[in-house]
Amino acid sequence: MTDPIGLDEAYAVRTPDDSRRLYARWAETYDTDFVDATQYRYPELVADLFVAVAPGLTGPVLDVGCGTGLVGTAIAERHPDDPAIDGVDISPEMIDRAARRQRPDGRPVYHRLIEADLTQPVDVPDHAYAALVSAGTFTHGHLGPTDLTRLTRLVRPGGTFVVGVNAQHYAELGFGDALDAAVRAGEITDLQLDDLPIYGPDSPHAGDLATLAVFRCAG
Repeated sequence: MTDPIGLDEAYAVRTPDDSRRLYARWAETYDTDFVDATQYRYPELVADLFVAVAPGLTGPVLDVGCGTGLVGTAIAERHPDDPAIDGVDISPEMIDRAARRQRPDGRPVYHRLIEADLTQPVDVPDHAYAALVSAGTFTHGHLGPTDLTRLTRLVRPGGTFVVGVNAQHYAELGFGDALDAAVRAGEITDLQLDDLPIYGPDSPHAGDLATLAVFRCAG
């Protein structure tokens, strides 16, 4: 039996092809070997924050780096009827897992699932979404601040972003500078930041933090 895949492998990826290979291997066991084993609470925190800052939202939401569908499922559990949720991810194997997710009434969690390399422009019309959420994608070896600011075109004016960034990655790659520049340029408004634990207290990774960035697209 091979050893379970973990954070060391995830943080070691350097290219989109590395990500595709990793998640092709990881998709079937991700929810058990990683999520359950490490008390991975990050998607729940993003969903809770999203519900708090965008109550009653009915417009479509884009889950960036949706993986096996943890964030979308958590939002659907909190909003059983709305909003419609689309997901985008680089891994077809992870998307396949997300496609199996169901709302409490048996409908699919995701309305649409898009396979795309998020280091490149995504084939989605401008202002297609009322909100964008993400957990676990802006981290070591994955997406950086330029990738985040590029995604602002997908959200309509006044739309909400709730994006988690690994706190160490946030500091090392200059996410703060990039977001501050976007505020000064009038691209985003109402920027708020908060550091929260990614894992539960008994996890081998307890103490790892995510910086949750909440902001709105400028009108």
